[in-house]
Amino acid sequence: MNIEMLGLTGSLIINKEVKSDIRGNFYKSYASDELRRNGTDFDVKEIFYSTSSKNVVRGMHFQVPPFEQAKLVNVVKGNITDVLLDLRVNSESCGKFVSLNLSEYDGKTLYIPRGIAHGFVSRSIESIVLYAVDSPYSMLSEGGIRYDSFGYDWRVENPILSDRDRSFIQFDGFMSPFKL
Repeated sequence: MNIEMLGLTGSLIINKEVKSDIRGNFYKSYASDELRRNGTDFDVKEIFYSTSSKNVVRGMHFQVPPFEQAKLVNVVKGNITDVLLDLRVNSESCGKFVSLNLSEYDGKTLYIPRGIAHGFVSRSIESIVLYAVDSPYSMLSEGGIRYDSFGYDWRVENPILSDRDRSFIQFDGFMSPFKL
């Protein structure tokens, strides 16, 4: 397992060794000791599973304090472009975003710290994404930034969004409760 920094303070790409043979692929998707050695303490509280068809945009999601969440994101099937937006007011990367492609074949897991909004667009006919979070879901604490309001080019025509995701606040009107 090799861990790299990803451009937003505290966000990581975890590159796993994928073993492949005639049966398929095998890899370890989570190792708390290895994350801890890299300064990240992550205790899984809940795991979510989402399926999305091509051009579905999900995001940009977060939970506000005191129920904010860090996430581990894996693509189980298909491929996505994952997007992170730093909302932490005292972070060097506040207001900045990064994106990366993740697929079922690349052996990558994305670690997203608390205070970073998360979203993705499905690039394949079907994408299955698995999220592990370190704090339970709280409907009263969920929030979001409108996907097209912070300068990222999603490179998707006719995106498919939920009504909830379309209704999120514009980034320039968001008063962040997050600190590093």
